[in-house]
This record gives sequence, C-alpha cells and structure tokens, in this order.
Amino acid sequence: MSGSVVVVGSVNLDVSVTVDRLPAPGETLLGGTVRRSGGGKGANQAVAAARAGSARTAMVGAVGDDPEGAALRASLESDGIDCSCLRTSAAPTGTALITVDRSGENTIVVAAGANDDVRLDEASTALVRSADVVLAQLEIPQQTVLAAARARRAGAILVLNAAPYAAVDPELLAAVDLLVVNEHEALGLSAASTVDEAVPALLASVPAVLVTLGAAGARLDRRGGATTVVPAPRVEAVDTTGAGDTFCGVLGAAIARGDDDLTALRHAAAAASVAVEGKGAQDAVPSAAQARERALAAYGLGEADLRG
Repeated sequence: MSGSVVVVGSVNLDVSVTVDRLPAPGETLLGGTVRRSGGGKGANQAVAAARAGSARTAMVGAVGDDPEGAALRASLESDGIDCSCLRTSAAPTGTALITVDRSGENTIVVAAGANDDVRLDEASTALVRSADVVLAQLEIPQQTVLAAARARRAGAILVLNAAPYAAVDPELLAAVDLLVVNEHEALGLSAASTVDEAVPALLASVPAVLVTLGAAGARLDRRGGATTVVPAPRVEAVDTTGAGDTFCGVLGAAIARGDDDLTALRHAAAAASVAVEGKGAQDAVPSAAQARERALAAYGLGEADLRG
C-alpha cells in the first residue's frame, strides 16, 4: 500500500426500507423488508477508501456504548480500518432512516447521536498528523473538522465533502484543499443558479472544487487551471444510498497514492457506478477488483493506469 487516509466523520446504523415511490408530506405508504446495515458518511467513505486497496485507512469518530456501536466497530475493523480513535460515547449510536424508491432514489433522516460527540484528543490528533489525506464531511460538528484541518501536517490534503448541505464556517472553508459537492450543495454554498456559475464562485474560497453530477459524471476545477470532466459509466441504479460516499472514499485513496486528476476521477466514478447497482451503503461498496473491472470497461484503461 502507498499513502494513508484518515477519515474524520460519522458512523451510523442505516435502517432502510424500499417503497414504490417516495412518500408525499403526511402520506403513509406500505414498504418492503426493513434492512439494517452499516452507514454514516464518514464510515462509508472509510470503507470505500479501505476497499480501494491502495491506502492505509483509519477512522476518527464515535459510536454509542450499545450493541449497534459494537457491531459497527467490528464491521469497520473487518475491512482493515484502524479504529483505535473510534471512541465510545455515552450517547446512542447514530441512526439514519432511509426510504428507497424503485428507481434507486432515496430520502434520508439522520439522528446524530454519538456523532455529535466527535472530538479530537491527543491520540486522534496524532493520527490526523500521520495522514497523507484527511477526509471529512458535515455529519459531525464543524469545529471538530476545523480542528482536524489545523492538525494535519504540512503537505497533507484536506478533502471536505460538504454533505449533508450546511453553511460552512469561513475559517474551515479557508483550510480546505479540495471541496467535493453535488449539484445541490454547489448551488447552495455559492448562491448561484447553475453549476457553471457556482464553480468560479467557490474557487474564490478554495483552490479546487469537484462537483459530482450523478449519472452525468463529475467535474474537477482547479483555481487557475483546466477543468477535468469524467462521464459516469452507464448503469441501472438499484439504490443510490452511499454512492457519493463511495466516490469520495475511493477518490481519497487515489489522491493518497499520487494519482493524477483524471485517473483519480475515473477510479472514483467507476466505483460509485458499481455501488448504485447494490443495496445499502457499505454493503454495496465494491472491492478493488470490481471497481478496476468497471473502469477498464468504461474508460478502456490499462492495468498500469489502474494500479492499486
């Protein structure tokens, strides 16, 4: 393995149910079987980075002192993720309630629980300082993300996935090396009406912006540089839960091993396209071999381009 990724973020139990269509306000629908699985944007991204197979991965977060927390910790460790800084909180383990319709679209409500207690202590600060890439999201307190940004070593890359959408503390935004957002988040953070307008507005605050565009792929813009665009492989989506997290985790691993922008985006897009074909978040994250096969089919890359 080359490079290391430390994820500072959330860990949730996902409780999901399939429905023919998403319910309207005040409406009750009959759904399918309830599914319980590992989730949380931070944990999902850690699993994706670990399964990419090319970067050492560690998790900084919190779970409750309950059976759900113990099970989620064990699951992360089974993927080879260093959970020495996944602390146990007096609060219950975070829970996400998810509905998924027949086209794979979803709605999600998160009860943060222990995720609100994520803080950096001496051990987790040292772990962050060891990372080549620090990967964070907005399902934990922004002050904790800012503390991680300040703790990273010189030359380490802070990737902030600004999800779920929230206004970002200007001090945190100023510390970001790469901002990853979907179209909705890009428009919200920039107050723009189109992605083409949002990107330059965001580049006034951060040196690089990556916008994920679902079935349309992704674009990466660097301040003063060219735009890199990658189309998404064409697939039939079953469940989009966690697809963006798969993209971010694989992207973080690719950056940690030194991939160029185009190769990193292709790795991430290929892995995300496999993820939407399965059910659940972490359950659907592909192995390195599965993602490599998809990237070879979608982009015609050789093995030398898909190392790891």
